[in-house]
Amino acid sequence: MDLSNLKPAKGSINKNSKRIGRGQGSGKGGTATRGHKGAKSRSGYSKKLGFEGGQMPLQRRIPKFGFKNFNRVEYKPINLDKIQSLVDEKKIKTVIDHKLLVNLGIIGKNDLVKVLGRGELKAKLKISAHKFSAAAKSSIENNGGEAIQI
Repeated sequence: MDLSNLKPAKGSINKNSKRIGRGQGSGKGGTATRGHKGAKSRSGYSKKLGFEGGQMPLQRRIPKFGFKNFNRVEYKPINLDKIQSLVDEKKIKTVIDHKLLVNLGIIGKNDLVKVLGRGELKAKLKISAHKFSAAAKSSIENNGGEAIQI
């Protein structure tokens, strides 16, 4: 490659286009191809996201449906089989509380906990949680443990 075979990048040169907005003598002065009046003729114009030229935008045409209860209380579920596996791995000895579950990374510090009854619990444990299912509570108490509602 040398100076004799250098050429501009493809598409960078367009000889037949006129420079717009450079006075009346250029043939493209005055409105500078923007037409007369209206938002698009003004400087600083930028259309809003989702604008469809005055037509009702899609996000307003589509019907909204359903209901989201903003008073809903969301609980993080923990089943008895998960608790038993933690006991088997010797991560839990006799007491389970919110702080321990946060330290183990099972829940976040602001999460509410509900203990559910899936699986079988063999260990005698003192479990503190925000809620218990009836099956989980009876299973914990049948093993001699204690279910404490926070």
